[in-house]
Amino acid sequence: MNEFLKVSDEVRTAIQEGKPVVALESTIISHGMPYPKNVETALNVERIVRKNGAVPATVCILGGKLTVGASADEIEYLGKTGLKVTKASRRDLPVLISKGMDGATTVATTMIGAHLVGIKVFATGGVGGVHRGAEVTMDISADLEELAHTSVMVVCAGCKSILDLKLTLEYLETKGVSVIGYGTEELPAFYTDKSGLKVDYRLDTPKEVADAFNCKLALGLDGGMLVANPIPKEYAMDPDEINKTIDAAVAEANTLGIKGKAITPFLLDRIQRLTGGRSLESNIRLVYNNAALAARISCEL
Repeated sequence: MNEFLKVSDEVRTAIQEGKPVVALESTIISHGMPYPKNVETALNVERIVRKNGAVPATVCILGGKLTVGASADEIEYLGKTGLKVTKASRRDLPVLISKGMDGATTVATTMIGAHLVGIKVFATGGVGGVHRGAEVTMDISADLEELAHTSVMVVCAGCKSILDLKLTLEYLETKGVSVIGYGTEELPAFYTDKSGLKVDYRLDTPKEVADAFNCKLALGLDGGMLVANPIPKEYAMDPDEINKTIDAAVAEANTLGIKGKAITPFLLDRIQRLTGGRSLESNIRLVYNNAALAARISCEL
């Protein structure tokens, strides 16, 4: 395994010494935001993790190695190279690594990297899920399957609001994944803290979340836990406005025949343009919020 895995000295030392570590994804760098905003955001997220007492570990694939703890220069490279870096989910790992290629890790692949080195907490923006119309297309994110069997906690702002949130919750329930609302009984919907759907449980402190996850591990229950942390109210968008915008973007994607791994980057970019950049600012702020919470939970673990 070591020939395919690269862990930074800082992250390796922190894990060996039992210090809190938070994994961070890289798809948000290469596919989620334009340069240089993507690099600025990624480095700020790492600073926020440190400020809240944990060590950041940005995960990516570089030169055929699953890298846990990317350097600032490597983050800059991912940001500048952008969409030319392959968006890498579980299915992509064998080929990208065997051919010595680069990849920006999704939620699923970041969970794999974190689990391989013993990191228990991962912060992201929003997780993938069941796409609208999945009863016909069967378009269901690999993130959900990873949550079903990889024991890493994922702190997010709920599921991306471009998805079918009700079906996503049903899928997670079937797979036995606990969906925790941090300080809320309602599932956040990424750009907004309102979805009209209930989470499984509400927990109000980092210690409560850490205790629940520790119990899960002690019981030997495989799989992750989804912690849904609402976007701060001052950065939340109006639900009616954002839902109309999403509907317009989805309709455009359907007309253009965009599907598969290309659909989420397309929709996020289109929504950003339709909202005059306000959705991008909301996206950045919710990521910062999740990074801070993940670090505090990691400290409790």
